[in-house]
Amino acid sequence: MSQNYDLVLIGGGPGGYVAAIRAAQLGLNVAVIEKDRLGGTCLQRGCIPSKSLLRSAEIYRNSKDGEEFGVVINNLTLDFSKVQARKRKVVDQLTKGIEGLFKQNKVTLIEGYGRIVQGEDSSLKAVEVEKPDGSKEVIHAKKLIIATGSRPKSLPNLHIDGKFVMTSDEALVMENLPQSMIIVGGGVIGMEWASLLNDFGVEVTVVEFLPRILPLEDEEISKDMTRIMKKRKVKLHTDTKLLPDTVKVVGDHVELEAQKGEKVIQLLAEKVLVSVGRGAVSDNLGLENTSVELDRGIIKVNQYCQTADPDIYAIGDVIGGLQLAHVASHEGIVAVEHLAGKNPQPLDYLTVGKCTFTHPEVASVGLTEQEAMEKGLDVKTGKFQFRGIGKALVHGEVDGFVKLVVDKKTDKLLGAHMIGPHVTDMITEMGLAQVLEATSMNIAHTIHPHPTLSEAIMEAALAVDGKAIHG
Repeated sequence: MSQNYDLVLIGGGPGGYVAAIRAAQLGLNVAVIEKDRLGGTCLQRGCIPSKSLLRSAEIYRNSKDGEEFGVVINNLTLDFSKVQARKRKVVDQLTKGIEGLFKQNKVTLIEGYGRIVQGEDSSLKAVEVEKPDGSKEVIHAKKLIIATGSRPKSLPNLHIDGKFVMTSDEALVMENLPQSMIIVGGGVIGMEWASLLNDFGVEVTVVEFLPRILPLEDEEISKDMTRIMKKRKVKLHTDTKLLPDTVKVVGDHVELEAQKGEKVIQLLAEKVLVSVGRGAVSDNLGLENTSVELDRGIIKVNQYCQTADPDIYAIGDVIGGLQLAHVASHEGIVAVEHLAGKNPQPLDYLTVGKCTFTHPEVASVGLTEQEAMEKGLDVKTGKFQFRGIGKALVHGEVDGFVKLVVDKKTDKLLGAHMIGPHVTDMITEMGLAQVLEATSMNIAHTIHPHPTLSEAIMEAALAVDGKAIHG
């Protein structure tokens, strides 16, 4: 006899597991089907392991620069096997934490691959689960949430062998650092890898098809990051197209060609990392057995993450939009509260902070200056450099700035863009300002403690009207 649930989730990533816990809190009988380990891409192959590597890279960089602070370290060495061991320890600890939360909230975890099938009872959704041992069982639920996430994209005619040409999945488990790496793609993931590999002493070259790196960020942010990366000796080729058919493994390295305008350039490195975005995992889920609608592989949903089938919801990367763990988690809460008959507030994506964990960090929320102008808004901006902030000087990290984009008529904050030390920890203040529809003067008149890096936000808000004190 098959088990019946109030809610079954396919996928136990940051969207699925958070949604499951919230559903259990609301008194629903919940099961999560997960073919891998809980935490999904974010915990197992994305956010957490990459940030663990980035932290080790930061420690290594700071150790090399210690003499500036009066700390001289002789015979400094890097043990990459221990770097990887620490990464695995962090991931395992967080995975066990989620497993504990499932037990605490009485959420059933079903290991296997879930696929929606035709059921005999039209009032219930049927999901066939293929277990790790090859056996199958069918479970039923009143409601389903699809939280299957995304996978790395590649390019046509480009073979990913996992050894010489790899995605971030393979890069995260490298046993040894290469001497050189070509990164195809200068977006968030590509630039984070460029930053951490450079800190570890790897020779890095970035090939980006678009005119600038971090193309979704404010143009001034991209420009400053370009300057900083060049200063760090990272080679950048923007407006440049990889010619996939030219990628060849020759001995112990990779050779390839890329085209910039009319010119073809030859590049060589020990390894190639392909970082050209992520695609929704919506195939082989049995969606043909439902009325769920797709748009180029992305599941279409309404503001409550409900699909065309009213008993099926979808959240996270599989619905496109902002492919961020914290977005997936919040979408999961919205979906669960809606299917449970509550009245949740739909997610306003313009209030979501976006973070890039390079050195220096990048963070933003809301509209860029260009986006605001394209919407026909009359804008003014305020900008303040971190080199004018005492705490930044104390930290020895003075690159970067805070930039606010404000509606000239209403003084309402439209967007905030930061590049500099610890800005990923500061962007939430600007997200709250967006939620509260704060003005630049509201922000400027909020007293920011001294000495802190957040004073740059206050100074940028004052700068909107030319009133910055220290700049």
